[in-house]
Amino acid sequence: MSMFRVFISQLAEIDTMSTSKKVITREEWEKKLNDVKIRKEDMNKLVMNFLVTEGYVEAAERFKMESGTEHIDLATITDRMAVKKAVQCGNVEDAIEKVNDLNPEILDTNPQLFFHLQQQRLIELIRNGKVEEALEFAQEELAPRGEENQSFLEELERTVALLAFEDVSNCPVGELLDISQRLKTASEVNAAILTSQSHEKDPKLPSLLKMLIWAQNQLDEKAAYPRIKDLSTAILEDPAV
Repeated sequence: MSMFRVFISQLAEIDTMSTSKKVITREEWEKKLNDVKIRKEDMNKLVMNFLVTEGYVEAAERFKMESGTEHIDLATITDRMAVKKAVQCGNVEDAIEKVNDLNPEILDTNPQLFFHLQQQRLIELIRNGKVEEALEFAQEELAPRGEENQSFLEELERTVALLAFEDVSNCPVGELLDISQRLKTASEVNAAILTSQSHEKDPKLPSLLKMLIWAQNQLDEKAAYPRIKDLSTAILEDPAV
């Protein structure tokens, strides 16, 4: 990103100057931005990386056609999103079947992920009031794994504790029944599938935006310059002198 490069160059330049704040005019700032050349192909890849990682299939298809970005198997996105949606809806058994259809090695080589999926199955049984089935499932499927792994055992104990409370709002582990727990498990599965497909598990764009915010905060201490207050618009605001 040209903006980030300009921030870094300014930080390096100002560090060699006096301790007083430097004032950078809009004209100077825009000139520095224009001097940084970013290839359109690189920007397209950045956008496509975000669309693919986050699972925006239709948008990725349109963008591929419009930008001419290198071929990407969009069918894999659809399959991955089907798994993610199944977990988000509480259909964990269906999600496990879909993962195994995609690549059986994903769960075979990732015992923590498989445990968390089984834990989510237990949570869904408890959510639906299937107490006896939940206890049987915990004993047969999760307890043996807890015996082999202390952290699994602790997570299992936390989950089973939900059964001790009629009113889960008073339960210290009641957050396990929140939708956020489903989303957490779904994100873990999504990341594992991306890794198995040789994709990055996190999109690059949010990381670059975080770096941009960090760079602005660093430069704020040393200079007054046209800064971006709203990342959604990316509008430069004149420096306050």
